Amino acid sequence: MPTFPVRSNTLSPEELAKIKPPRSRKRASQWIRFMIWFNMYKRLFTIIVLFNFIGLICAAVGVWQYPRNYTSGFVLGNLLIAILVRTELFGRFAFLVVTTLFAKWPPLWFRLGISSILQHLGGVHTGCAISGTVWLLFRVCLITIDNVKYNPAIIATGFCNLVCLLIAMAVAIPWVRNHHHNVFEGYHRLVGWLGVLFTWLFTVLSDSYDLEKHAFDASGARVVAHQEFWFLLFMTICIIIPWLTVRKVPVEIEVPSPKVAVLKFKRGMQGGMLARVSHHPIMEFHAFGIISEGKNSDAHYLVAGVQGDFTRGLVENPPTHLYTRELKIAGISNTSTLYRRGVRVCTGTGIGAGLATCIQNPNWYLVWIGSDQLKTFGPTIGNMINKHLHPHRVTLWDTKERGCRPDTTKIVAEICKIWEAECVIVTSNLKGSTEIMEGLKDQGIACFGTLFDFCTIPQKRTMRHSSTAETAGHLGLHGT
Repeated sequence: MPTFPVRSNTLSPEELAKIKPPRSRKRASQWIRFMIWFNMYKRLFTIIVLFNFIGLICAAVGVWQYPRNYTSGFVLGNLLIAILVRTELFGRFAFLVVTTLFAKWPPLWFRLGISSILQHLGGVHTGCAISGTVWLLFRVCLITIDNVKYNPAIIATGFCNLVCLLIAMAVAIPWVRNHHHNVFEGYHRLVGWLGVLFTWLFTVLSDSYDLEKHAFDASGARVVAHQEFWFLLFMTICIIIPWLTVRKVPVEIEVPSPKVAVLKFKRGMQGGMLARVSHHPIMEFHAFGIISEGKNSDAHYLVAGVQGDFTRGLVENPPTHLYTRELKIAGISNTSTLYRRGVRVCTGTGIGAGLATCIQNPNWYLVWIGSDQLKTFGPTIGNMINKHLHPHRVTLWDTKERGCRPDTTKIVAEICKIWEAECVIVTSNLKGSTEIMEGLKDQGIACFGTLFDFCTIPQKRTMRHSSTAETAGHLGLHGT
């Protein structure tokens, strides 16, 4: 079995040994803590909801007549954007354009800002979904008030559509997602699909109905002439496309310890990708960071820490095949090429989200904190680190050997100074990510942390997802 030493030419073992956790950690300033809490996700969400709310108030009081006459356009326009930004194809295209056009040359603040927007597109998803639902409520209220003008079928499908959207929103509340994840996934997806069906019925019936003749136009010309039809058609295509890429593929599973399963799939991947796998072609897809030596490699790997029934089954009863979407998800690490140099910090199974960045990009430094990494994660991961990361590009901290967790902020800050890093990307649990981000930002070091839910999640539950994927809590990953 290969050795798996703690190697670093940036900080010597003696220097690392001196860096121990302080007895009491000084919190960052209130402003920094607020800015970390009010991240780009919440900023995008706030802007979208605020503008929609202003428009809705203007329409309700009669100041702005256009939304009263074309309310369905505001409903479907918002829902289309909400679904579009959660589509893998759009995400891959957005990341490709950004990483191609803005690699290294723009000012750092610009590159950091565009990376943050890409990471937090979930704020657009949530803001537009809520806004679209509120506009639909407004629309249903309008046709209910003027019910004598409308066919009862239009009102009924409008109410059914609204109920479906409200259920999908309710099960997406962070507490439900993290305490009853299968309930969230099943209802959010299946009820969402039912909502799309009712949206089609509601749109077709509404647009084909002649309010003067009180009759439907069966020719379809009236429907196609409305913008709502094209919004809805594009939205439906966005929902269908990812599911056309679902395949049942062979998988080899290495179980180096009862805590971890390492999944091996065919074909190489670029860095910063996430994969979704499941035992079923429709339900219970789970997202994991992808480790790969490059697009020309013959394999890529997922590191699954045992937390729930799905990951426990990978260890106790390893399957020979799993379902996956061939179209992978781009994560924040995919923007690593925007920076001249960077530091990738991972704890535990977070190595699955960060290792590919350091393997494929020689300008990135790896800091991995875990307990007895070689024994826990096995030779596959260890060999890739030893093969691709030179001693001066990695610091491994074995908490079992050293008997304590390090002062991660101090270690990373020292490495950033020597390595001349432009930014840091952290994959850890909620508490760990927050502490590191507060400490680094307090020292003026730009960093990105693991993306958690819109609201604060109890720490016991965040541990379940944070290290297996860049988007802990599977924020929106199962929405369409």
